[in-house]
Amino acid sequence: MAEAARRGLKAECGDCFGLCCVALPFTASADFAASKAAGQPCGNLQSDFRCGIHNRLRESGYSGCTVYDCFGAGQQVSQVTFGGRDWRREPGSARQMFAVFPVMRHLHELLWYLNEALTLPTSGPLLTDLRRALRDVERLTGADADTLAAADVPALRADVSGLLLRTSEHARAKAPGRKKNHRGADLMGARLKGADLRGANLRGAYLIAADLSGADLRTADLIGADLRDADLSGADLRGALFLTQVQVNAAKGNAATRLPAWAERPSHWRAA
Repeated sequence: MAEAARRGLKAECGDCFGLCCVALPFTASADFAASKAAGQPCGNLQSDFRCGIHNRLRESGYSGCTVYDCFGAGQQVSQVTFGGRDWRREPGSARQMFAVFPVMRHLHELLWYLNEALTLPTSGPLLTDLRRALRDVERLTGADADTLAAADVPALRADVSGLLLRTSEHARAKAPGRKKNHRGADLMGARLKGADLRGANLRGAYLIAADLSGADLRTADLIGADLRDADLSGADLRGALFLTQVQVNAAKGNAATRLPAWAERPSHWRAA
């Protein structure tokens, strides 16, 4: 993915009105120390829209916040859709702003995947369709709040998902050996240490707490895979298809875990 596109899809909390801390609900659990309803500001949200415990979220019981990524939707809604008008100064805009934010988040996630798909050397036969889909989604992200609120997101996601699947099939066909198909599989706690998963279809697979230490995940399709607490120590994710930072953050790893150049190594990962 081009660096400019990647930067545009990275959350810039300083340009957002704390939308993920207000618009979204969460329930007291292992991920959140307290419950809150959608539209209710989190108790840790400060007057400048910054998080008061940002540097100690895990220790404070808010690990769920560390594995959330809006793909830059927050600043898009705050600064573009609503032109810098925040919900505190203009409370009349709050309901619509909070309704639009999840829509924009879906759109920006699709932009992440489409931009990556366009960079794959195997995507040549699909470039026209990928560019069309990218233009359509980009056009919608720049629409007004009413248009965004009325957008048929499920239909759009289904259309793009089919295109991304075709992109994935082209890319994975180049991987050596027999390709494993674990699409949507329940692999929670699975013992996959050292597994050769090159070219595997892991779309939507449940890999919660799976042992993937030392596994080779190059060109594996990880779109929508749940990697919460999966052990990626020493695993190779370079070239993994449709991997996101939030998936990396949700997993466990160490200094030997090989990541794509764009990915940030989470601070909670082991040093060795």
